[in-house]
Amino acid sequence: MKTFARLALLALAATLALPGNALAGKIYADTVLKGGKILTADQRFSVAQAVAIREGRFLAVGRTADIATFIGPNTKVIDLDGKTAVPGLMDTHTHFRAAGEALVRVNLKDAKSVQEALNILRDFAAKQKPGQWIAGAAWHPLSQLAEKRNLTRLELDSVAPNNPVYLVTVGHSSMANSLAFKVAGITKDTPNPEGGVIEKGPDGDLNGSLVASALGLVAKHVPPYSTDELSDQFLKSMQILNTYGLTSTVDGGLTIEEMHALHRLSKTGKQTMRVAALYRPERVPTNLAEWERLMKADGPTTGFGDEWMRLAGVKLVIDGGMTLRTARTIEPYPDDKHFHGVAYVTPEHFRKLIRIADKYDWRVAVHTVGDLASQEALDAFEDLNKDSPIAGKRFVLIHASLLQRSQMQQAKRLGVRLDPQNVFMWDKAATVERFLGADRANRAVALRSMIEIMGIENVSGGTDFPANLINPFVNMYIMVTRKDPRGVVYGKDESVTREQALRMYTSSGPYYTFEEKLKGSIEPGKLADLAILSDDFMTVPEERIKDIRVLTTIVGGKVVYQR
Repeated sequence: MKTFARLALLALAATLALPGNALAGKIYADTVLKGGKILTADQRFSVAQAVAIREGRFLAVGRTADIATFIGPNTKVIDLDGKTAVPGLMDTHTHFRAAGEALVRVNLKDAKSVQEALNILRDFAAKQKPGQWIAGAAWHPLSQLAEKRNLTRLELDSVAPNNPVYLVTVGHSSMANSLAFKVAGITKDTPNPEGGVIEKGPDGDLNGSLVASALGLVAKHVPPYSTDELSDQFLKSMQILNTYGLTSTVDGGLTIEEMHALHRLSKTGKQTMRVAALYRPERVPTNLAEWERLMKADGPTTGFGDEWMRLAGVKLVIDGGMTLRTARTIEPYPDDKHFHGVAYVTPEHFRKLIRIADKYDWRVAVHTVGDLASQEALDAFEDLNKDSPIAGKRFVLIHASLLQRSQMQQAKRLGVRLDPQNVFMWDKAATVERFLGADRANRAVALRSMIEIMGIENVSGGTDFPANLINPFVNMYIMVTRKDPRGVVYGKDESVTREQALRMYTSSGPYYTFEEKLKGSIEPGKLADLAILSDDFMTVPEERIKDIRVLTTIVGGKVVYQR
């Protein structure tokens, strides 16, 4: 057990600073957790036995005997019984409303074959009225189906001939049936939109798949949810994420309508997670004057909000993904020496977009998966930096899955942070290897190098849920072992320590949202968010890290989940 002299002084300072407390009066905690192992994730990674909470913040941290002095007649005492507690976990990249939305959409995430997926869809369609849209929850047919492909237009027609069908995958591709294409006015002669593809079969007819910007051609015809429906989905999603010890997240791209619904929820007092949202316009205009009007629009920009909801910046996208064969890479794809992935925007236009965003105080977070896409983003940041220094603005490379060491050094010099997701190498590792080859699969998400070069405060842990599992302990297992479910190890030399893995989910995440002094560690004065675990994360056998379960989740001193 480490010394707690420093913690005791901090506890005293925090006690004296608490609002409404008389210095002469005895200070009692609202809640005390004692008799366990508390991984504080503070600067020293101190380990404590007990913690006191008052008015939604940590009051004191230390030995059980010392914290006992804060127990009063009305204090709720939770005996940890030797269990381990950690700071509330923060996933810095989700599209978390999908958890609640999946409850009302056709869910194909468990399908293992084309026929299974079609059976699920047939059963769902049988319960819908003719003409009613059928929309799907996110899934990944290229990796989860035995056939490793999307469903075709004709297959969708065979099980849902009387309903327009629109099935999203992980955000960069989708499938539609004939009726959906008819509603959208798309034929085999419809030209590809800029930055997108309407896929065709060998016969030149529509095969059912849409890629990148082409998604919007059909998606805009799917009836939107009401604000109340969106708010309800957000609430249900928070409750689901709480079961994994998650108390904060950065949503990787919300529309104005979604942010309005989330704001409405925050005013009800029912919110059980803290959310920072990246604003992602439904359509990034090619017209720069229109983009400037969007960025200049009266209202909040980056940093606006409070401890429950705030704006984290504006989201832009340069390329696709490793698992979709659309990541933009320096070296060509193994099966096509002329193919380098899909560009969603030209480098020249991207430079103009970020200059305008920066002009109006928007922090830029950009989706870059391939190393070529990351280089284009970094070069654009470099160009902007000459006229408008970006140091301290914490621009973000989202994913940065194939980032090279020289690019990490460039990012560090510019003050750019990284938002990687190791969990892409869980059930999709074989797909990455199939599309990009073994060498790139082994250097994908080079976490150890990122931390070594960038500093752990500039590298945080996320999942890109629903593209991947939301479970943080599966993600941390991969960080430590670099193993996929088959036991295949990809890039063992890029594994990290358990402390580093936990820090990426706790103390480093708040740097993303400029909240490092507010949360992320169990220290006096910080927000009282924590999770109690079934096992000690630091000592459980390595293979069991992924099996750790959350017993209790506390947000702002209140229990929001009890197993």
